[in-house]
Amino acid sequence: MNAKPTKTGNLLVLTKITAILDSFTLREPRLSLSQIRDRTGLPQSTVQRLVTNLVDQGFLDRDDDCYRIGMRMAFWASPATRGVPALDLVSPVLSKLRDLTGESTALYIAEGTYRVCIALAETHAALRREMHVGKIIPLHIGSAGHVLLAWQPELMDRILESPLEPMTEESLTAPDRLQNKVREARRLGYSISAGEREDGASGLSAPVFDSSARIYGAVSILGPSSRMPVEKCEGWVEDLLEAAENMTRVLGGRFPGETGDPSS
Repeated sequence: MNAKPTKTGNLLVLTKITAILDSFTLREPRLSLSQIRDRTGLPQSTVQRLVTNLVDQGFLDRDDDCYRIGMRMAFWASPATRGVPALDLVSPVLSKLRDLTGESTALYIAEGTYRVCIALAETHAALRREMHVGKIIPLHIGSAGHVLLAWQPELMDRILESPLEPMTEESLTAPDRLQNKVREARRLGYSISAGEREDGASGLSAPVFDSSARIYGAVSILGPSSRMPVEKCEGWVEDLLEAAENMTRVLGGRFPGETGDPSS
């Protein structure tokens, strides 16, 4: 007779614990009790009790007056992705972002002075930007290129050693304009571009980092400018940043500066 209530109670506790753990993000790895309470909507007494238990079990670590995900959780997380190809890990994130925005989403990496599309979730709309896995584009062209260069200053210097060839009239071919755009991408944490790779096309991109806090790639939303004016792109920034963070998480990555990384 008591089994069902006990099971239900256990599930409720697990739901609350999950809410607490989900409060922590790569952008906000340290949270106070009041911040956890605000993010979960749980009573202060419940938060304090569960957080204390989570610290005791190693699921959370105390960091001065704040808390962060415990190293025990990191130990458990390692086997979860071992042996799973990186593209299999990020593809669900791309698909979710595609379904949310209705536009194609892609992941690019830098190869030499070019960027290469290594994963793609295509829009279901009939009108779409041409893109395919394996597509090669000069690094100085478009939002994904700006993001990839923003965290690789040596590569940026290499790009500037040669003339910046245009793909459209909107392509950034003046070194100072490209440098300003790349600096802006680094400052904001994302980049928006329009018409640089092809006329009437827009894109916005954000960085994905690896376990050494080095940039792994750039996740992008791409589509026709008629459906993606600047205002629409700006409205998707938080969704894009969340996808980039989720990709960084599943790849076992971390943000520069998260633990005093000098590349911050």
